[in-house]
Amino acid sequence: MKYFLVTIGCQMNDADARYVAAELERRGYAPAAQLEEANLILLNTCVVRQQAENKALARLRELAEWRARRPELRIILMGCLVGARPSPDFSTRFPFVDVFLPPSDIGPLLRFLDEQGERDRGERDRERQPAGRKAPANELPVETNDEEAVFPPSRRGEPTAGVPVVLGCSQACTYCVIPYRRGRERSRLPQDVLSEVRRLAEAGVREVTLLGQIIDRYGKDLLNSGDLADLLGAVADIDGLARVRFLTSHPSYLSERIIRTVAENPKICPVFELPIQAGSDAVLAAMRRGYTSADYRRLTDRIRSAIPHAALHTDIIVGFPGETEDQFEQSVRIVEEIGFQKIHIARYSPRPLTWAARHLIDNVPPAEKTRRQQRIEAIQKAIQTRQNAALIGTTVEVLVDGRDELRGRWRGRSADDRLVFFSSSRARPGDLIRVHIEWTGPFTLIGRDPRAGNEGPLPPALSAARGT
Repeated sequence: MKYFLVTIGCQMNDADARYVAAELERRGYAPAAQLEEANLILLNTCVVRQQAENKALARLRELAEWRARRPELRIILMGCLVGARPSPDFSTRFPFVDVFLPPSDIGPLLRFLDEQGERDRGERDRERQPAGRKAPANELPVETNDEEAVFPPSRRGEPTAGVPVVLGCSQACTYCVIPYRRGRERSRLPQDVLSEVRRLAEAGVREVTLLGQIIDRYGKDLLNSGDLADLLGAVADIDGLARVRFLTSHPSYLSERIIRTVAENPKICPVFELPIQAGSDAVLAAMRRGYTSADYRRLTDRIRSAIPHAALHTDIIVGFPGETEDQFEQSVRIVEEIGFQKIHIARYSPRPLTWAARHLIDNVPPAEKTRRQQRIEAIQKAIQTRQNAALIGTTVEVLVDGRDELRGRWRGRSADDRLVFFSSSRARPGDLIRVHIEWTGPFTLIGRDPRAGNEGPLPPALSAARGT
């Protein structure tokens, strides 16, 4: 039996996909190289933007056609399109889907697999046994070691993994559908998180990213279990791990204690995913973000004071209902002033059930949203070009995560999350390699491992830069 898993969306969805793959492989399934080989297809969905939802619905239409041609095929729909409480009309809308799986909940899948297994065993037993003899009522599938439950054997050797520590969200920003799709905020017990990370490290994972919609609120719903700073320190102490990351932060909850913990622990990467969403205080108030642009500036100043080399990433929404040209220019100014290392820019799209969709008019034309997005993208590209160019001639430590076979070079990320390609004859996934940077662009760095023999020709961009 083979499965094929398609994941759309964020790192939380990637983590949910890992859990599902681990459980399927524990039960004897193997990953299919392509959809045509699969007996079981899983579509893991995102609906945080209309574009992502459209992509999921398009894939569902394709799967409906597959099921029509192959009635024996089993299809699982999971993720935010399903939501924390699947709609009763889903079976009517998607009659070709066998199981609807809420985010971070594999229970319905396990029950389905158990029922399928019971049916399959019953049919085999009826074929093998004399008439009138019943199969043992307590017969269960043989399971492998629980140590494999959090990481699929087919992915052993992958050096990075995301670990959810805060599920759901109770913040209810006016534009955000996550509380309605992933449910209320709840923290996992620290012992459960640490147990999972230990098993990942034993499987060869070298870097974990602790995940939460508002990661800084970790532990606030638990009694005497500590906060995110405590959890970060405990995870960083686990043998085998080289790096620890965390996301996503919220300007109202990122504490001085968390900042100090990152500053003092060299295994915790100095990267802060800190969405501002807008530079205008009026727009921030309409979004119910809970802070002003001045609050945000003061927070970034405190981060850079404690960690001068910290990388600041942010999210910005353009075209929020009622956003004027002047309000948009305030977003432009904060991008230029702070100098983010990375920005995720999204055009506003109304999401069902949210306050903004129910009470505000989406009155910024699509073409204007696109113009605003492109303007900030151009400004940010120039900022990243300057920031990366300053690294030419320096050495950065890279955690190797794979190989670009087409160009004959290795790939990895620096501690501050810059994508680096480099030549080396000794690198392997999971290694920490010090790379000498010889060329930079707005989105990538290119260099060489100076302590190992070089392999293959120079990348075209670097060859051109050297005149070779």
